[in-house]
Amino acid sequence: MPFQKTQGDYQTRMTLETFSFLPPMSQDEIYDQISYVIAQGWTPAIEHSHPSQAMDFYWTMWKLPFFGEQDLANVVAELEACHRAYPDHHVRLLGYDNYTQSQGLAFVVFEGRG
Repeated sequence: MPFQKTQGDYQTRMTLETFSFLPPMSQDEIYDQISYVIAQGWTPAIEHSHPSQAMDFYWTMWKLPFFGEQDLANVVAELEACHRAYPDHHVRLLGYDNYTQSQGLAFVVFEGRG
């Protein structure tokens, strides 16, 4: 009998980033994650992609990364501006770690319709 995957199996479920396995985050939990990025000294950046292209390697960057940003409200305002401009796109926040030259954090803040 051949191996068959069942629907809902973690290997067949389309997921977006690590947090997609968890229940949706509240606004306060999202703010906590953004605050963590800032507290670590990481550079916040915002990307967006249409759901049909979300599994591609590259998403479109929203403006330039926020080098040296220390204000949570500025990052939140830009996330919301990106979501307003592209309401049917997924919008994610990245935290670039300058020391390790890698992403320290990435998660989808707004899931698009598609």
